[in-house]
Amino acid sequence: MVAFKSATELVAMLRARKISPGELLAEYRARGRRHHATVNAIIWQNEHAESAAENADPSSALAGLPMTVKEAYNLVGSPTTWGIPSLRNNLSTSDAVAVERLRRAGANIFGKTNVPINLGDFQSYNDIYGTTNNPWGLDRTPGGSSGGSAAALAAGLTALEMGSDIGGSIRNPAHYCGVFGHKPTYMLVPQRGHAPPGILSEADIAVVGPMARSAADLDLALDIVAAPDRLHAGLSYTLPRLDGRALGDLKVAVWANDDAAPVSADTERAVFKVSDALKRAGASVNADARPAFTSHESHAIYENLLGAFLSSALPDEAFADLKAQALNLAPNDARPGAAALRAQTMDHRGWVGMNEARERLRWAWREFFDHHDILLAPITATAAFQHDHRPMGERTIDVDGMPQPYFQQLFWAGLSGVAYLPSTVIPTGVNAAGLPIGIQIIGPAYGDRITIGVARLLEAEGFAFTPPPDFS
Repeated sequence: MVAFKSATELVAMLRARKISPGELLAEYRARGRRHHATVNAIIWQNEHAESAAENADPSSALAGLPMTVKEAYNLVGSPTTWGIPSLRNNLSTSDAVAVERLRRAGANIFGKTNVPINLGDFQSYNDIYGTTNNPWGLDRTPGGSSGGSAAALAAGLTALEMGSDIGGSIRNPAHYCGVFGHKPTYMLVPQRGHAPPGILSEADIAVVGPMARSAADLDLALDIVAAPDRLHAGLSYTLPRLDGRALGDLKVAVWANDDAAPVSADTERAVFKVSDALKRAGASVNADARPAFTSHESHAIYENLLGAFLSSALPDEAFADLKAQALNLAPNDARPGAAALRAQTMDHRGWVGMNEARERLRWAWREFFDHHDILLAPITATAAFQHDHRPMGERTIDVDGMPQPYFQQLFWAGLSGVAYLPSTVIPTGVNAAGLPIGIQIIGPAYGDRITIGVARLLEAEGFAFTPPPDFS
């Protein structure tokens, strides 16, 4: 079925005139209408897309390819709300940098996909657009915050997607929905235009990046969007590649589970399924190798820097209230809530100290990748869980019968996120319940083409996208 072909295959068909941009757009529009009531992934439609299809340039890089982007990107004439009801009428007057580059390359962006409120959840629902369901189980989350992106790809509603990630928001939806996703090296792809109104600075830890049904599509999108923004016009990136190396040539580390954030047996098996395939191919595989820091050190640094960044967007009154609560904490109060309050209200001196701790992490990773090409790891604790819209403090994640804190699974996202490293998620198949499980391939800074390159080789070995049963 043409709707499930990779973007790379579709671009080749468009260039060869085997299908027209208008015909392909009509296919996605029709599937969107058919499945909107059950999936609710594409929540805004571009009424000018048909005209754009008629005027598409078949010689351009994307040749009129119909695609969608996450709702949080600015796209001229579209609402950019981040799922926040008070921004319901915020219409974009310019394109985000990534959107501008994709359109210049011939993309026909025909819609936007759903997000959680303020992009702050492993689920994708809000009072403006409603709830997005996982095509592999409509009673389950597609992930967040790029949940609409992953669901649209898995259901065959779009050819290519752009998501964003600060706490796994590209990677956990890719895992939950059985698609590919790439979290780029920090600032490799400019974030400008993916921010609440009035924000120009690059958000700490956060990145924007592609999601797709094949690893080759991640390369295709990165070719277009990965370049410095205008403020850094004197820079250019040369990203190392595998350069003909096969799977058997790789030195692979494996971090399949951790006491800091235990994962299910299914998830751990998926990591070893990939490492076993690499071992059979002749790769050197080490399940004990670790960078020179503890998991708890890394996660504490991530939580502190993440909390400090996220609180910067709070209204003055809300921040003042947090500050007052933090000042009243006893010096020896070590509860998780106390640690969160201190992170959210740290002063600049405290932030500089945390940033220095991050630099030590980054150097430890750099030395680790002097001896290993990639690291395999989970991205979250379990397969997609059932919708849970209770207050955040009441939610937990069931990990093989043991309830774990809802946000504990941020550990696996923060492992590479806080150190600005690239990470590519690949599907590994489904568990006994028929739900997809993905794993992440982490590489050194600016090793984006390495992690995607390994994903491409593994895809050829069978770690590939398959359509959900009820949508093929």
